[in-house]
Amino acid sequence: MESIKLTADTLRKLARYDTPTICNVIELFDIRPRDVGYMDHRIKAAFPDFPPMVGFAATATMRCASPLGQSIYDMLEAQLKLFEQVGGPAVVVFQDLDDPPVAATFGEVMCSTYKAFGSAGIVTSGGGRDLDQVRALGFPAFTASTICSHGYSQIIDVGSPVRVGGLVVASGDLLHGDCNGVTNIPLEIATEVADAAEGFVAAEAHVLDYVKGSGHKTLADLAVRRKAMGDAIATLRRRLSGANQA
Repeated sequence: MESIKLTADTLRKLARYDTPTICNVIELFDIRPRDVGYMDHRIKAAFPDFPPMVGFAATATMRCASPLGQSIYDMLEAQLKLFEQVGGPAVVVFQDLDDPPVAATFGEVMCSTYKAFGSAGIVTSGGGRDLDQVRALGFPAFTASTICSHGYSQIIDVGSPVRVGGLVVASGDLLHGDCNGVTNIPLEIATEVADAAEGFVAAEAHVLDYVKGSGHKTLADLAVRRKAMGDAIATLRRRLSGANQA
């Protein structure tokens, strides 16, 4: 489990920004390739209108096919204990071992329990159900599908690394998700990402304010705005890379 501790203020700052902005800021650090670190198209927000979800992964594996003589609730206590170890609000991350998924990974009872114990949301490579009830909880959920039955749902393992939407997730990883998808934020730069997001939004505003504003538009004016945006992002990149090397 990662020993880096983040403040509640950092988590609040991260939650102010959409996930694409967070991805854009992470790119400025050049600490990983741009085509890794986030979940692919298979993982979608069940409630796209919800604000961003930010929290620390609490991983588990699940299967819903073929009874093994145990209930999903047999391992629930182990999950809730894991919440205390991840460093902040937990995001439950399930890898469904059935391929393809045969039943729902979660429903109203599980999500109500997770929320009661401080969870910030749930992500699964499997399906979800009770979506109206989970929406009413205000509990963010990201799934690969929707399935009406829970089948023989069983939690197989808690706390081991999982693979969801092409992303390997370990317990304690910091996740950020919204209607655009889910990304991992490297813990060692998370505070800087939170602080830099406002500057990145301001840089983009050089172009966005112009193209969204009223009045006649010219390519010459657009070029000026694009240069201003590029210069602002370059300045931000230098500041972040310098801080990261200090």
